[in-house]
Amino acid sequence: MIHRKMGFRLAARQHWWLTAPALAALVVFFIFIMLPTKNTLQIIANKPGFKLPDGFAVYEYLDEQKIRIKSITYENDALVISFESTEYQQQAMEVMQSILPIGYDIVPSKSKSLFEIFYAR
Repeated sequence: MIHRKMGFRLAARQHWWLTAPALAALVVFFIFIMLPTKNTLQIIANKPGFKLPDGFAVYEYLDEQKIRIKSITYENDALVISFESTEYQQQAMEVMQSILPIGYDIVPSKSKSLFEIFYAR
């Protein structure tokens, strides 16, 4: 009977090297799930001579369409619009594609990397 208890303890210790990587993988998985998503659009002029649209005019038009905006900024030769939700982002993308002439790219912004989130402040 003593032998069985000791055998169980050894078996549990031997499988610890399998449990630790599995727990680490779960932690990494949950970190990526909890990363903030960016609900933003970038408007970029892709033809020479085209200027970016006026941020205030874009804000007024989207507000008339009942699309809620967090902020509008100019960043790296692009007009960046942040929204309160993904639904507003999708609606705004459709609206902006319909009102802006050909020559503007309207793309969702990429999510920040872990480096940008923790070290770029």
